[in-house]
Amino acid sequence: MPTQVETNPFPYSDSNKRYYSYDYFLRRKFGAKCAKLPLDGGFTCPNRDGTRGVGGCIYCSERGSGDFCSDSSLDILSQLRDAYARLSKKWESPKCIAYFQAFTNTYAPLSVLREKYESALTFPEVVGISVATRADCLADDVCEYLAELAERTFLTVELGLQTVHDSTAAYINRGHTFAEFVSGYEKLRNASGKINIGVHLINGLPHETAEMMLESAREVAKLRPDQLKLHLLHVIEGTELASIYRSGEFECLTLEEYADIVVRQLEIMPRETVIGRLTGDGMADTLIAPEWSRKKLVVMNTIDKLMFERDTWQGKYTL
Repeated sequence: MPTQVETNPFPYSDSNKRYYSYDYFLRRKFGAKCAKLPLDGGFTCPNRDGTRGVGGCIYCSERGSGDFCSDSSLDILSQLRDAYARLSKKWESPKCIAYFQAFTNTYAPLSVLREKYESALTFPEVVGISVATRADCLADDVCEYLAELAERTFLTVELGLQTVHDSTAAYINRGHTFAEFVSGYEKLRNASGKINIGVHLINGLPHETAEMMLESAREVAKLRPDQLKLHLLHVIEGTELASIYRSGEFECLTLEEYADIVVRQLEIMPRETVIGRLTGDGMADTLIAPEWSRKKLVVMNTIDKLMFERDTWQGKYTL
């Protein structure tokens, strides 16, 4: 009897994954296993320091989503050595992407950005850089430098959007509109065709319906990003969201609801868009909800199973 791998209709896959997985993309690009090493460059965000607001996004942890990074007091090379040493226990001599993850990693003077990025490139196993940032933090000189950097290494700039709905963005204290996001996205795209652009969306934000989440995916699909990350909303201890959740103002998605939404989002995403993530990780000791998200492999398998049962794949309904 044919296996799921043998009957998989999706062209960019050598497994049962019916979407363009990041692992598949990296193995094809670099010819070997490649992993991302999370870094904390010591930055902040404009919705924390008063430029756009204070407090940050209501779901964001104290480390600005950099909970799995090494100590931010370490310089970039020390963080890379630390992360690589841990990774080497899992894989033998993997190639690496230096991932500037915590907070907003273009929100600093160009001289500071240049020093940190160039330092990462000196690490022998690093074959590329990934920079997590916001579309409203792309100054002209920064875009020029990113374009130049993309000539020398595999550069990905990940833009956090989370939702296309401005009412939700205001509620979560995002600090920018969808129109501002699109403006920044297009500015970066025009800076260089060699910059790999990723977009982040969060499913399960308070008061959003499944149709609203699908609308976010439709609008992102129109931009045809090089990469997409779909995140599950986590309720983390110490955040404003934790207080809102405990008040009973909203409920988290169930596993079944989340899997259904993700599959439907994938169906309308261009098949050439690499899927960098289909769920998310919350620190085990600070995660409040949803409890089912602790079993990441179960989440991934549930999505895979649902796509197989529905005989669907990424881009099936893309125009």
